[in-house]
Amino acid sequence: MKRIDMQFKNTAYPIIIDKGWEATLSKIPSNIFLKKALIISDTNVGPLYSNEIIKALSENDIGIRTILIDPGESSKTIEKAMDIYTTALNFRMDRDSLFIALGGGVVGDLAGFTASTYMRGVPYLQIPTSLLAQVDSSVGGKTAVNHPLGKNMIGSFYQPKGVLINTDTLKSLPVRQISTGLAEVIKYGVIADKNLFSYLEENIEKVFSFDDKVLNHIIYKSCTIKAKIVAQDEKDKGIRGILNFGHTIGHAIEAETSFTEYTHGESVAIGMVAEAELAQLLGLIDKGFVDRLKNLLLKAKLPIKLPNLETDRLIKHMQRDKKNKIGKIVFVLPTKLGRVEMFDNIEYVRLAQILKGS
Repeated sequence: MKRIDMQFKNTAYPIIIDKGWEATLSKIPSNIFLKKALIISDTNVGPLYSNEIIKALSENDIGIRTILIDPGESSKTIEKAMDIYTTALNFRMDRDSLFIALGGGVVGDLAGFTASTYMRGVPYLQIPTSLLAQVDSSVGGKTAVNHPLGKNMIGSFYQPKGVLINTDTLKSLPVRQISTGLAEVIKYGVIADKNLFSYLEENIEKVFSFDDKVLNHIIYKSCTIKAKIVAQDEKDKGIRGILNFGHTIGHAIEAETSFTEYTHGESVAIGMVAEAELAQLLGLIDKGFVDRLKNLLLKAKLPIKLPNLETDRLIKHMQRDKKNKIGKIVFVLPTKLGRVEMFDNIEYVRLAQILKGS
C-alpha cells in the first residue's frame, strides 16, 4: 500500500494506492461515514464493482442508492447532472450525505461537479477505476461538465474526502483505455520527471501485461507529481498550468470532433506531439526530443498525427481555452526533458504551420 497526503490551506485528504477491494476499502476515511450515500457510476463499471462498495458501506449502516450513466464524454453534461440532483433529492439526501464517484474520468468529473453544487456542497469520495482517472483526473479537485463549445467549461474546484485506488480494476480495461491513461503518465515525465520518462521507455510494455510493480510505480509517481503541483496552486492561477502540456491542442481536437472520435488521452498524445513540434520550430528543443516523445507514445499504442481538421476552427477552440490570458492563447511547451514553460506570444503563422503539418 502507498499513501500520498494532499494538503491544502483549508482541507487535507489521503490518496491510497492498493491492490484488491478489501484492502482498498478498508482505508475509507473514518470521518465520512454518514447516513446516506449515492454511488455514481457508469453502465460498464457499476455492474462490476458497485456491490463491493455497497457491502463496505452497509457494514456501517449507511443507506445507499446507485445511479448509472452511459460511458463516455457524451454523459458529462448539465442534463446528466440534473438527473443526479433528482435522484439525490428523491432519496432525501442532505449536506451530511456522501457522493461516491466509482469509475473513470467522466464519472469522477460529473460526480465531483454535482457534489460541489448539490445543496451548495456535499462531501464526496473518488474511487477511480481507469488508469487515466487514477493518475490524473481523480487528483486535484477539478470538477466539470462539458459545453458543446468546449471541454470542462462549466465546473468548480472542489476537493474530495479521499481518493482510493485499487489497481486490480485496471485488469478489466480494454487496451485502448490503458493507452489513454498512459498519455497522462508520459506527460508527467515530460513536464517534471525525466527519470519517469526514461523508466517508461524501458518498461511501458509491462503495463499492458499488468505488471504490479510497474503499475504501482507509475501511478504513485504520477500522483506524487500532480499532488506537489496542485498543492502549490489549488485554483489553477500559476504553476498548475504546466499540467496542460498537450491539452491546448488536444482539447481543441476533442471539441472539433464532438468528443466522439478520440479518447482524452489520444487527443492529448496528438497535442503533445504537435506542441513539441511547435517548441522545436521555436528553437526551444531539438528533433531528438520530439523523436523520443513520438517513439514512446507509439509504444503506448497512441496516435501521434494530427487529424485532417480545419486549422481556423481548431484555433477558435483554442481561443476559448480556460488557460488563456487577456485573449491570448497560452501554450505549455517543453524546454528540455522534465521541464516546460508557459508561453502566450505564439504567432498565428507558426501555430498554423504546425496544425497544417507543413
